[in-house]
Amino acid sequence: MKIVMTPNPYRDRNFQYVEQAVDILQKAGVETRICLPFDVDKNFELPKNVRFYDIHREIKSADLLICFGGDGTILHASKIATRHHVPILGVNIGTMGFMAELEASELDQLTRLPARDFRVEKRMMLRVQVRGEGKPLFDEIALNDAAITKGAVARVIQLSVECDGVEATAFSGDGVIVSTPTGSTAYSMSAGGPIVEPSAQNILITPICAHAIQAKSIVTAPWRTISVKMGKLGRRNAFLSVDGGRAYRLNVGDVVTIRKAEQETRLVRLKDTSFYQIINNKFYISKGAEP
Repeated sequence: MKIVMTPNPYRDRNFQYVEQAVDILQKAGVETRICLPFDVDKNFELPKNVRFYDIHREIKSADLLICFGGDGTILHASKIATRHHVPILGVNIGTMGFMAELEASELDQLTRLPARDFRVEKRMMLRVQVRGEGKPLFDEIALNDAAITKGAVARVIQLSVECDGVEATAFSGDGVIVSTPTGSTAYSMSAGGPIVEPSAQNILITPICAHAIQAKSIVTAPWRTISVKMGKLGRRNAFLSVDGGRAYRLNVGDVVTIRKAEQETRLVRLKDTSFYQIINNKFYISKGAEP
């Protein structure tokens, strides 16, 4: 078995957790490779005693990818892992780590990997595209969400959201989030959207601070095609961000189309923890609280 490990250098600063994992896995007979999940700042000093490999080359022959960091690290790694059909195991070194399977204190569980004593959970993804002036401008896949938002100092923006070509909602506000069930506990939830079990097959549409009483969250079937159209922006700016990545500027007339992607993210599960237990643990819901 070959396992690629991607530590977030800003979380695992001394690479202590990834080195612990390397020691555990190599003693179990696993071939390991340490790869950076993204380029680091020029001023960031990497340890000279750690050998880093090229993730784009190593992932091609990997059986599994382990991410060390928070949800953002997993979201970033999900793109390349999904393209090569490699399952992901998350080790939480962040604050929330909602998608991570293990905490940093549970690295001993890694000894189960060589015997393939784990299950793989499939998560639906979204394909996000932008067209403007009759030509494609943007194409990306998302595990969590696609967020269309106003600029930092802009006033509200006008949005029209269609499902299969039929207007589902239109409003002015700060924007809209289109998410997967996995992303329902992220930005969408903060904006008032529902919590959906991550193994479900749905697309969620959640307005952000809509200036309309009737603008509520909508949960659609997975085969729907969601189209978001910009109204007159004037001097306002609108931006598209996929899985919290770099913002892409939208212009008047651009149409953002979102549909279920053909690809699926595969997450490794070592524990039989209920989704509702995870919610309670991560969001600190007290037992016996009044409904």
